Amino acid sequence: MGRRGSCWVALALLLAVVAAPGGGGPRGTSVSYDERSLVIDGQRRILISGSIHYPRSTPDMWPDLIKKAKEGGLDAIETYIFWNGHEPHRRQYNFEGNYDVIRFFKEIQNAGMYAILRIGPYICGEWNYGGLPVWLRDIPGMQFRLHNEPFENEMETFTTLIINKMKDAKMFAGQGGPIILAQIENEYGNIMGKLNNNQSASEYIHWCADMANKQNVGVPWIMCQQDDDVPHNVVNTCNGFYCHEWFPNRTGIPKIWTENWTGWFKAWDKPDFHRSAEDIAFAVAMFFQKRGSLQNYYMYHGGTNFGRTSGGPYITTSYDYDAPLDEYGNLRQPKYGHLKELHSVLKSMEKILVHGQYVDTNYGKNVTVTKYTLDKSSACFINNQFDDRDVNVTLDGSTHLLPAWSVSILPDCKTVAFNSAKIKTQTSVMVKKPKSVKPESLKWSWMPENLRPFMTDEKGSFRKNELLEQITTSTDQSDYLWYRTSLNHKGDGSYTLYVNTTGHELYAFVNGKLVAQNHSANGDFVFQLKSPVKLHDGKNYISLLSATVGLKNYGPLFEKMPAGIVGGPVKLIDNNGTQIDLSNSSWSYKAGLAGEYRQIYLDKHGYKWDGHNGTIPINRPFTWYKATFEAPVGEDAVVVDLLGLNKGVAWVNGNNLGRYWPSYTAADMPGCHRCDYRGAFQAEGDATSCLTGCGEPSQRFYHVPRSFLRAAEPNTLVLFEEAGGDPSEVALRTVAPGAVCASGEAGDALTLSRGARPVRRLRGRLRVQGGVRGIRGGVRRQGVVHRADHRPARRRRVRVRRAHRAGHLLIIQSMRRSLVI
Repeated sequence: MGRRGSCWVALALLLAVVAAPGGGGPRGTSVSYDERSLVIDGQRRILISGSIHYPRSTPDMWPDLIKKAKEGGLDAIETYIFWNGHEPHRRQYNFEGNYDVIRFFKEIQNAGMYAILRIGPYICGEWNYGGLPVWLRDIPGMQFRLHNEPFENEMETFTTLIINKMKDAKMFAGQGGPIILAQIENEYGNIMGKLNNNQSASEYIHWCADMANKQNVGVPWIMCQQDDDVPHNVVNTCNGFYCHEWFPNRTGIPKIWTENWTGWFKAWDKPDFHRSAEDIAFAVAMFFQKRGSLQNYYMYHGGTNFGRTSGGPYITTSYDYDAPLDEYGNLRQPKYGHLKELHSVLKSMEKILVHGQYVDTNYGKNVTVTKYTLDKSSACFINNQFDDRDVNVTLDGSTHLLPAWSVSILPDCKTVAFNSAKIKTQTSVMVKKPKSVKPESLKWSWMPENLRPFMTDEKGSFRKNELLEQITTSTDQSDYLWYRTSLNHKGDGSYTLYVNTTGHELYAFVNGKLVAQNHSANGDFVFQLKSPVKLHDGKNYISLLSATVGLKNYGPLFEKMPAGIVGGPVKLIDNNGTQIDLSNSSWSYKAGLAGEYRQIYLDKHGYKWDGHNGTIPINRPFTWYKATFEAPVGEDAVVVDLLGLNKGVAWVNGNNLGRYWPSYTAADMPGCHRCDYRGAFQAEGDATSCLTGCGEPSQRFYHVPRSFLRAAEPNTLVLFEEAGGDPSEVALRTVAPGAVCASGEAGDALTLSRGARPVRRLRGRLRVQGGVRGIRGGVRRQGVVHRADHRPARRRRVRVRRAHRAGHLLIIQSMRRSLVI
């Protein structure tokens, strides 16, 4: 894979836990900017930030995530604000649990870090409906994200609410809090030309800036991806995989990168995307070489789309994003460690980068040297943008070899302190281990979803002589909407049922019997269901259950975005081609499922489970399953393995883990069979690479946060199996590093760790260039490397010392020759 050396031999690590360090908070009170950087308390700053979204983890996880971010060399945490999470119903607010945003910002402050507040309130973020509440569609005259009074009124009301909460908690920098930047709107420049109303769009974006600045928050306001028609009172910023060639729209403002995409989101039909540590480091180094001042990793920790929060449509429950901290909060190595080393080198150069004079010198095509000078000091970047060749560059009398697609950083213009393509950090292989809760230990009961009331009972329903759009009709309170009609038929008859729908899934019942199911595929959410059906003499009932799988999160005209069987047509076609068009019949509508209404997934007294024990039915659609289990021991992250199931929703102790769909196989794409860090990373098109999981379940494992579990009493797992599956192989597992590997040149210090825990003992083998050597027994302060075959050989010494609390690393340094662990 690429140019990085393979990990020839794995090491098993035996570990011990030590206490973590604490930290104080930043006390900056004034935040301004000039053309070089943000200015905090009169000091220009180089800042490294990372996105962690509070609803995608739990409050118990927040301190550890933030601590690891700080130890990774970050100065700030960036987060969106999630409007539809905080205001699910108009003027009914939620700031509890993982929506306790003030608690999240206080955790950032307690860690001694800064914060970047991205209010939006449209956020995209692969979040359901881009963070906008669906109830906005019910307001007369509503047009989203235009100069539209109903929308602007609601947007200003919510924005003001959030800002006042932050002010009341003294969260802004001028109050002694951590927030140094605030963002209004989000990536609006990407859709302005698609709104068919340029004047209204321009008036809206200027209204946004004026409204935000009237809030008097005391910190600069930013707008990302707003390169044209930029209001004068905001700082425009860049989003993307690379932002080194981007510059702000006017002089006097700093170069800020609000989203450096560390990987990519995952859809149910797609494999896992991986962006290499080498490429991210290359992009970051180039950004600061080209006068960058603040860059933010999107994401630094991706987390989980709990409940019904995933967008798309078809975004998975996992929002891992291949981030430096994985979905469960573990260090993703070598990405985390390699970037940490980069941050350390950049911070050592902060003064010269923000105050020094700079000169860019081209050394031919694709090779550039940038030299910063301040007083008698100098610092240099050497940049090789060739993706197919290494180059030698002579600088101040010394020759430096640059691998393809890399940047070397020389803080004194003499010695290379960091090269983006040379990994010195270990690679960790994370594994899901069975931990006490095996399939055979789960004792299941089950109950069928009661479909009859939805097919025959008018209670709770309403009628229309047309096929309605699903999102507005259901107000997105459930994935499910029932469409029901009836017709009288003389005698028996055979027909083809034809339904045209805008997605995302559809189940068809005739006279109470499931006759067909279909779902959208390949990103086309308009599809057709066709099925042979039989009608009997007399009254026949046709019931259609439409299901959404996350609402669209990106693009224009959200108020017009459809789902469900809006307009149809719905037809019955006989063998002669004669059609019975049911589209304008009297249709009955009802949202949700009986189990949802009864909340049978809640683990509370009074929520009755009328289940059956004994033989568990398999491959039965619309079935509820329930089991109890003991929490896995230890502190490692917990996941539930749902292989064998089809599609549905999972709860643990009443907490919604999200949608599951392990039966949906990830596509086998060209990028599944190649991986090379060299060359521009792409997440779409034929040039994608470094994909894994091809031909496997799109998502098999689902995060169960430790805070959802009870240690001293049984825990309850409830599954709603929509399409029919087999729960017999369901198991709970823990996630931990299974093996590590690393490589380096002579004299390099190689670092080994297990998350935040130090290595106490080391077992395994070393491959030293020119021969294989093995380590025997526990590693002491100084070990000796022998040949693996025990034949007499010249011995190679390996120095080993345990690192201090910063990073909790074991450092191995080879005195001679290259070393691969």
